[in-house]
Order: sequence, then structure tokens, then C-alpha cells
Amino acid sequence: MPQYAILIYEKETPGGVADIPPEVMEANISAGEKIAAMGVKVLHEHGTQPAATARTIRKDGLVTDGPFLETKEVIAGFFVVEAKDLDQAVAVGRLLPIMDGAVEVRPLR
Repeated sequence: MPQYAILIYEKETPGGVADIPPEVMEANISAGEKIAAMGVKVLHEHGTQPAATARTIRKDGLVTDGPFLETKEVIAGFFVVEAKDLDQAVAVGRLLPIMDGAVEVRPLR
């Protein structure tokens, strides 16, 4: 089955996970059951540390702090799923509660 990366982008909050409303946390937890019911297999799932812990390596080899020069949203987490097609992977992405960001679904090679 094809694999897809599902990237979750959100605006970073000072309190991190503590600033996530309870209803959003509950929706995140219940998404796993809904994804399984769709017949989609989650291969890997990861949250990320705050963007300040990231390092970016530029083409010239320069290493800078943070993920980007300018951004309002950072990668809050990602996972890889096996789904029958892109439409099904997008349906998985739609299950994820987004406070102030977006979800990107990208086919993998």
C-alpha cells in the first residue's frame, strides 16, 4: 500500500502542550481509533520539540538556530501512514484537530 507523510503545522505557544485546549487533546486521542476504523495503518507517529531546539543546515554548510528564517507555524508533529490512495490519506488528515495551523499530506516514494 502507498505511504503518506502527514505533517501537522501549528503556531507555537509559550506553554507548549500545556496550552492545548482539552477538547483538542481529546480529538487528537480519539483520531487514532477513527484512523484504524478507516483501515489505515499508522507506521510512525512523532511529536516534535519546540522550534528553538531545531538547527537548519544551509546549502553553504552554515548551521542556524531554528527551523526557518521567518515562519508563523512550525511542525508540531508528523506521522507516516499506509493508505489505499491520496484521497484516503487526506481523509485521515481531516480528522486531525487544528487550532491555528494546517495539515499537509504528502505521498512518499
